[in-house]
Amino acid sequence: MKSTIDYYFAPQSPWTYLGHGRLCEIAQRHGADVRVRPIDLGQVFPVSGGLPLGKRAPQRQGYRLQELARFSRHLGLPLNPQPRFFPVAGDAAARLVVAVDLNDGSAAALRLAGAVFAAVWAQERDIADTAVLAQLLQECELPADRLAQSQAGEADERYQRYTREAIEAGVFGAPSYVVGDEIFWGQDRLDFLERALQQQGR
Repeated sequence: MKSTIDYYFAPQSPWTYLGHGRLCEIAQRHGADVRVRPIDLGQVFPVSGGLPLGKRAPQRQGYRLQELARFSRHLGLPLNPQPRFFPVAGDAAARLVVAVDLNDGSAAALRLAGAVFAAVWAQERDIADTAVLAQLLQECELPADRLAQSQAGEADERYQRYTREAIEAGVFGAPSYVVGDEIFWGQDRLDFLERALQQQGR
């Protein structure tokens, strides 16, 4: 029986960017399905006790920058810890990923999501700008009309539904990977996720 990973993320999350490629590799290695679930952390944090970055203590903000640089070096991934377009609203990008998932499947949605993460953290691009989102679609060789579809009701309804489902599942941050009733929070928990998939495959 195939394993399923519910992949909850925010498009503007640097930690999701750092873990995205490894998640895709792990899923492929174990033949697991990935259900792509962009969520709105602005709705999750008030329920879970999380704080937006600007409201966190200076010590936490400073340590976050150290950790981003540390993981960037460790993983060999380019990352600007203080990119030009951050903080940035992720809603439009999230809905676009949803629209691609609905019309082109999870593999295409994962490809686009990876491009969105890199746009923020490695390329100094504004993912709240529809022109940038249109460029990302083109670069991922996806239909241009997905942008208009992302602005329709169905994409937003799914986005809101995924956010509610994340809250109900106990998710409190991004990225979170859920297998069955077990949550793995953070890209530094991907080793544990892989072990869970290995156990399911026995």
